[in-house]
Amino acid sequence: MDPFSDIIALLRPHAVFSKPITGRGKWGVSYSAYGAPGFAIVLKGRCWLSIEGADPVPQERGDFVLLPASPAFSLLSEPGAACVPGIPSFSSIRHGDPEGEPDFEMLGGSFQLEPVNVSLLLALLPGMIHIRAEDGDTSRLTRIIDLIMDECANDRPGREMMLQRLLEVMLVECLRWPSLIRGALPAGLLAGMQDPALASVLRAMHANVRAGWTVAELAKLAGMSRSAFSARFSETLGCAPMEYLSRWRMTLAQDALSRGGKPLERLAEEIGYESASAFSTAFRRRLGCSPGMFARSRRTAKGH
Repeated sequence: MDPFSDIIALLRPHAVFSKPITGRGKWGVSYSAYGAPGFAIVLKGRCWLSIEGADPVPQERGDFVLLPASPAFSLLSEPGAACVPGIPSFSSIRHGDPEGEPDFEMLGGSFQLEPVNVSLLLALLPGMIHIRAEDGDTSRLTRIIDLIMDECANDRPGREMMLQRLLEVMLVECLRWPSLIRGALPAGLLAGMQDPALASVLRAMHANVRAGWTVAELAKLAGMSRSAFSARFSETLGCAPMEYLSRWRMTLAQDALSRGGKPLERLAEEIGYESASAFSTAFRRRLGCSPGMFARSRRTAKGH
Protein backbone atom coordinates (compact mmCIF):
# COMPACT_ATOMS: atom_id res chain seq x y z
CA MET A 1 0.00 0.00 0.00
CA ASP A 2 1.22 3.53 -0.73
CA PRO A 3 0.96 6.27 1.93
CA PHE A 4 -2.27 7.68 0.43
CA SER A 5 -3.91 4.26 0.63
CA ASP A 6 -2.64 3.78 4.19
CA ILE A 7 -4.08 7.07 5.37
CA ILE A 8 -7.44 6.78 3.61
CA ALA A 9 -7.84 3.26 5.01
CA LEU A 10 -7.33 4.67 8.52
CA LEU A 11 -9.81 7.49 7.94
CA ARG A 12 -12.58 4.92 7.36
CA PRO A 13 -15.10 7.34 5.77
CA HIS A 14 -18.67 6.41 6.64
CA ALA A 15 -22.16 7.69 7.52
CA VAL A 16 -22.51 9.49 4.22
CA PHE A 17 -25.54 11.43 3.10
CA SER A 18 -26.02 13.08 -0.27
CA LYS A 19 -28.70 15.13 -1.95
CA PRO A 20 -29.53 17.06 -5.12
CA ILE A 21 -29.25 20.86 -4.86
CA THR A 22 -31.03 23.01 -7.44
CA GLY A 23 -31.67 26.71 -7.96
CA ARG A 24 -33.31 29.22 -10.26
CA GLY A 25 -32.85 32.96 -10.58
CA LYS A 26 -30.96 34.97 -7.99
CA TRP A 27 -30.24 33.32 -4.64
CA GLY A 28 -27.67 32.89 -1.89
CA VAL A 29 -27.33 30.72 1.19
CA SER A 30 -24.79 30.73 4.04
CA TYR A 31 -23.90 27.79 6.27
CA SER A 32 -22.11 27.74 9.59
CA ALA A 33 -19.01 25.59 10.02
CA TYR A 34 -19.79 21.99 10.89
CA GLY A 35 -16.40 20.29 10.67
CA ALA A 36 -17.28 17.16 8.72
CA PRO A 37 -15.98 16.78 5.15
CA GLY A 38 -18.31 17.99 2.41
CA PHE A 39 -18.27 17.44 -1.34
CA ALA A 40 -20.23 18.57 -4.38
CA ILE A 41 -20.18 18.43 -8.17
CA VAL A 42 -22.00 20.84 -10.51
CA LEU A 43 -24.23 19.17 -13.10
CA LYS A 44 -25.82 22.23 -14.70
CA GLY A 45 -25.22 25.97 -14.75
CA ARG A 46 -22.81 27.65 -12.36
CA CYS A 47 -22.65 28.99 -8.82
CA TRP A 48 -20.14 30.83 -6.65
CA LEU A 49 -18.57 29.43 -3.49
CA SER A 50 -17.17 31.67 -0.77
CA ILE A 51 -15.24 30.09 2.12
CA GLU A 52 -15.37 31.98 5.44
CA GLY A 53 -15.93 35.35 3.81
CA ALA A 54 -13.21 34.99 1.16
CA ASP A 55 -13.79 36.14 -2.41
CA PRO A 56 -16.30 33.90 -4.22
CA VAL A 57 -14.86 31.22 -6.52
CA PRO A 58 -16.90 30.19 -9.58
CA GLN A 59 -18.06 26.58 -9.77
CA GLU A 60 -18.78 25.63 -13.37
CA ARG A 61 -20.55 22.62 -14.85
CA GLY A 62 -18.46 19.52 -14.10
CA ASP A 63 -16.45 21.20 -11.33
CA PHE A 64 -15.91 19.20 -8.13
CA VAL A 65 -15.18 20.65 -4.71
CA LEU A 66 -14.11 18.93 -1.50
CA LEU A 67 -14.02 20.74 1.85
CA PRO A 68 -12.05 18.47 4.20
CA ALA A 69 -13.40 20.21 7.33
CA SER A 70 -16.36 22.24 5.96
CA PRO A 71 -15.74 25.69 7.44
CA ALA A 72 -18.40 28.40 7.24
CA PHE A 73 -19.26 29.00 3.59
CA SER A 74 -21.74 30.65 1.25
CA LEU A 75 -23.18 29.39 -2.02
CA LEU A 76 -24.39 32.08 -4.43
CA SER A 77 -26.03 32.30 -7.82
CA GLU A 78 -23.80 35.33 -8.51
CA PRO A 79 -21.35 37.48 -6.53
CA GLY A 80 -23.14 39.95 -4.27
CA ALA A 81 -26.38 37.99 -4.05
CA ALA A 82 -28.08 38.32 -0.66
CA CYS A 83 -27.71 35.20 1.47
CA VAL A 84 -30.18 33.57 3.80
CA PRO A 85 -29.07 31.23 6.62
CA GLY A 86 -28.86 27.64 5.44
CA ILE A 87 -30.20 24.76 7.47
CA PRO A 88 -28.38 21.43 6.98
CA SER A 89 -30.76 18.92 5.42
CA PHE A 90 -30.68 15.30 4.34
CA SER A 91 -33.23 15.91 1.60
CA SER A 92 -33.11 17.77 -1.70
CA ILE A 93 -32.81 21.57 -1.59
CA ARG A 94 -34.20 24.22 -3.95
CA HIS A 95 -32.80 27.77 -3.92
CA GLY A 96 -34.27 30.94 -5.40
CA ASP A 97 -37.44 30.87 -7.49
CA PRO A 98 -39.40 27.73 -6.48
CA GLU A 99 -41.24 27.61 -9.82
CA GLY A 100 -39.98 26.54 -13.21
CA GLU A 101 -37.08 24.51 -14.53
CA PRO A 102 -33.93 25.00 -12.42
CA ASP A 103 -31.02 26.73 -14.14
CA PHE A 104 -28.57 25.26 -11.64
CA GLU A 105 -28.07 21.67 -10.45
CA MET A 106 -25.51 20.18 -8.10
CA LEU A 107 -25.03 16.92 -6.21
CA GLY A 108 -23.71 17.51 -2.70
CA GLY A 109 -23.04 15.50 0.39
CA SER A 110 -21.12 15.00 3.59
CA PHE A 111 -19.62 12.12 5.53
CA GLN A 112 -17.93 11.23 8.79
CA LEU A 113 -14.39 10.07 9.46
CA GLU A 114 -12.87 7.96 12.20
CA PRO A 115 -12.60 10.67 14.94
CA VAL A 116 -9.24 9.56 16.28
CA ASN A 117 -7.70 9.90 12.80
CA VAL A 118 -9.46 13.00 11.48
CA SER A 119 -6.36 15.18 11.92
CA LEU A 120 -4.73 13.04 9.21
CA LEU A 121 -7.01 14.46 6.52
CA LEU A 122 -6.60 18.01 7.74
CA ALA A 123 -2.82 17.65 7.60
CA LEU A 124 -2.93 15.97 4.19
CA LEU A 125 -5.14 18.39 2.27
CA PRO A 126 -5.61 22.11 1.65
CA GLY A 127 -8.72 23.71 3.17
CA MET A 128 -10.52 23.40 -0.18
CA ILE A 129 -9.87 21.17 -3.16
CA HIS A 130 -11.40 22.60 -6.35
CA ILE A 131 -11.14 20.32 -9.37
CA ARG A 132 -12.11 22.23 -12.49
CA ALA A 133 -13.69 20.47 -15.44
CA GLU A 134 -11.67 22.69 -17.76
CA ASP A 135 -8.48 21.10 -16.36
CA GLY A 136 -9.52 17.55 -17.18
CA ASP A 137 -12.34 15.06 -17.56
CA THR A 138 -14.31 14.90 -14.29
CA SER A 139 -16.72 12.24 -15.55
CA ARG A 140 -15.06 9.63 -13.30
CA LEU A 141 -15.88 11.74 -10.24
CA THR A 142 -19.41 12.25 -11.55
CA ARG A 143 -19.89 8.49 -11.88
CA ILE A 144 -18.52 7.88 -8.38
CA ILE A 145 -20.91 10.44 -6.89
CA ASP A 146 -23.79 8.97 -8.92
CA LEU A 147 -23.03 5.61 -7.29
CA ILE A 148 -22.87 7.24 -3.86
CA MET A 149 -26.25 8.89 -4.47
CA ASP A 150 -27.72 5.59 -5.64
CA GLU A 151 -26.47 3.73 -2.55
CA CYS A 152 -27.78 6.48 -0.26
CA ALA A 153 -31.21 6.28 -1.87
CA ASN A 154 -31.56 2.52 -1.42
CA ASP A 155 -31.28 0.05 1.43
CA ARG A 156 -29.50 -2.84 -0.25
CA PRO A 157 -27.47 -5.48 1.62
CA GLY A 158 -23.88 -4.34 2.11
CA ARG A 159 -24.85 -0.67 1.79
CA GLU A 160 -22.46 0.68 4.43
CA MET A 161 -19.47 -1.21 3.04
CA MET A 162 -20.27 -0.01 -0.49
CA LEU A 163 -20.52 3.59 0.70
CA GLN A 164 -17.23 3.40 2.60
CA ARG A 165 -15.43 1.97 -0.42
CA LEU A 166 -16.95 4.55 -2.78
CA LEU A 167 -15.89 7.38 -0.46
CA GLU A 168 -12.38 5.96 -0.33
CA VAL A 169 -12.28 5.85 -4.13
CA MET A 170 -13.54 9.43 -4.31
CA LEU A 171 -10.80 10.62 -1.94
CA VAL A 172 -8.06 8.78 -3.86
CA GLU A 173 -9.35 10.25 -7.13
CA CYS A 174 -9.07 13.73 -5.57
CA LEU A 175 -5.56 13.22 -4.21
CA ARG A 176 -4.12 12.12 -7.53
CA TRP A 177 -5.86 14.73 -9.68
CA PRO A 178 -3.26 16.20 -12.08
CA SER A 179 -4.18 19.88 -11.66
CA LEU A 180 -4.05 19.52 -7.87
CA ILE A 181 -0.64 17.89 -8.11
CA ARG A 182 0.65 20.70 -10.34
CA GLY A 183 -0.60 23.43 -8.03
CA ALA A 184 1.10 25.07 -5.08
CA LEU A 185 0.62 22.69 -2.15
CA PRO A 186 1.03 23.34 1.57
CA ALA A 187 3.71 21.37 3.37
CA GLY A 188 2.52 17.83 4.04
CA LEU A 189 2.21 14.33 2.65
CA LEU A 190 0.46 15.43 -0.55
CA ALA A 191 3.42 17.67 -1.40
CA GLY A 192 5.92 15.00 -0.37
CA MET A 193 4.36 12.41 -2.65
CA GLN A 194 4.89 14.70 -5.66
CA ASP A 195 8.67 14.69 -5.08
CA PRO A 196 10.00 11.41 -6.56
CA ALA A 197 12.94 11.18 -4.15
CA LEU A 198 10.82 11.85 -1.08
CA ALA A 199 7.99 9.64 -2.35
CA SER A 200 10.32 6.64 -2.44
CA VAL A 201 11.31 7.33 1.17
CA LEU A 202 7.71 7.75 2.30
CA ARG A 203 6.70 4.49 0.62
CA ALA A 204 9.57 2.68 2.33
CA MET A 205 8.64 4.05 5.77
CA HIS A 206 5.00 3.13 5.33
CA ALA A 207 5.83 -0.30 3.95
CA ASN A 208 8.05 -1.18 6.92
CA VAL A 209 7.13 1.03 9.84
CA ARG A 210 8.73 -1.33 12.33
CA ALA A 211 12.21 -0.94 10.80
CA GLY A 212 14.83 0.95 12.80
CA TRP A 213 15.15 3.68 10.19
CA THR A 214 17.92 6.27 10.44
CA VAL A 215 18.24 9.56 8.58
CA ALA A 216 21.34 8.21 6.85
CA GLU A 217 19.43 5.16 5.53
CA LEU A 218 16.53 7.29 4.33
CA ALA A 219 18.87 9.78 2.67
CA LYS A 220 20.53 6.89 0.81
CA LEU A 221 17.11 5.74 -0.43
CA ALA A 222 16.47 9.26 -1.70
CA GLY A 223 19.88 9.38 -3.40
CA MET A 224 20.86 12.50 -1.46
CA SER A 225 23.31 13.60 1.18
CA ARG A 226 22.02 13.43 4.75
CA SER A 227 21.94 17.22 5.19
CA ALA A 228 20.29 17.90 1.82
CA PHE A 229 17.71 15.17 2.43
CA SER A 230 16.85 16.43 5.92
CA ALA A 231 16.41 19.99 4.70
CA ARG A 232 14.27 18.98 1.70
CA PHE A 233 12.12 16.60 3.72
CA SER A 234 11.49 19.18 6.45
CA GLU A 235 10.62 21.92 3.96
CA THR A 236 8.30 19.71 1.91
CA LEU A 237 6.62 17.68 4.67
CA GLY A 238 6.66 20.33 7.39
CA CYS A 239 8.58 18.15 9.86
CA ALA A 240 11.86 16.24 10.11
CA PRO A 241 12.06 12.64 8.80
CA MET A 242 12.21 11.01 12.25
CA GLU A 243 9.38 13.22 13.47
CA TYR A 244 7.23 12.11 10.53
CA LEU A 245 7.98 8.47 11.32
CA SER A 246 7.17 8.99 14.99
CA ARG A 247 3.88 10.72 14.14
CA TRP A 248 2.89 7.90 11.78
CA ARG A 249 3.72 5.25 14.36
CA MET A 250 1.61 7.06 16.95
CA THR A 251 -1.23 7.40 14.47
CA LEU A 252 -1.18 3.66 13.90
CA ALA A 253 -1.03 3.13 17.67
CA GLN A 254 -4.02 5.39 18.33
CA ASP A 255 -6.03 3.64 15.66
CA ALA A 256 -5.20 0.18 17.04
CA LEU A 257 -5.90 1.24 20.63
CA SER A 258 -9.23 2.78 19.67
CA ARG A 259 -10.32 -0.53 18.13
CA GLY A 260 -8.89 -2.66 20.95
CA GLY A 261 -8.14 -6.36 21.06
CA LYS A 262 -4.37 -6.22 20.55
CA PRO A 263 -1.85 -6.85 23.37
CA LEU A 264 0.41 -3.89 24.07
CA GLU A 265 3.57 -5.95 23.52
CA ARG A 266 2.41 -6.99 20.05
CA LEU A 267 1.36 -3.46 19.10
CA ALA A 268 4.70 -2.05 20.24
CA GLU A 269 6.61 -4.61 18.16
CA GLU A 270 4.46 -4.02 15.07
CA ILE A 271 5.13 -0.28 14.97
CA GLY A 272 8.85 -0.39 15.72
CA TYR A 273 9.38 -0.20 19.48
CA GLU A 274 11.71 -2.56 21.30
CA SER A 275 9.33 -3.13 24.18
CA ALA A 276 5.91 -2.26 25.53
CA SER A 277 7.52 0.02 28.13
CA ALA A 278 9.48 1.94 25.46
CA PHE A 279 6.27 2.36 23.46
CA SER A 280 4.28 3.45 26.54
CA THR A 281 6.91 6.06 27.41
CA ALA A 282 6.89 7.47 23.86
CA PHE A 283 3.07 7.43 23.74
CA ARG A 284 2.75 9.26 27.07
CA ARG A 285 5.35 11.83 26.03
CA ARG A 286 3.50 12.63 22.79
CA LEU A 287 -0.15 12.34 23.87
CA GLY A 288 0.04 13.10 27.58
CA CYS A 289 -1.59 9.87 28.73
CA SER A 290 -0.81 6.16 28.86
CA PRO A 291 -1.92 3.80 26.07
CA GLY A 292 -4.32 2.13 28.50
CA MET A 293 -5.95 5.43 29.47
CA PHE A 294 -6.27 6.40 25.82
CA ALA A 295 -7.91 3.07 24.96
CA ARG A 296 -10.38 3.42 27.84
CA SER A 297 -11.28 6.96 26.79
CA ARG A 298 -11.99 5.78 23.23
CA ARG A 299 -14.20 2.93 24.48
CA THR A 300 -16.12 5.46 26.60
CA ALA A 301 -16.51 7.80 23.63
CA LYS A 302 -17.95 4.93 21.58
CA GLY A 303 -20.34 4.00 24.38
CA HIS A 304 -18.71 0.63 25.12
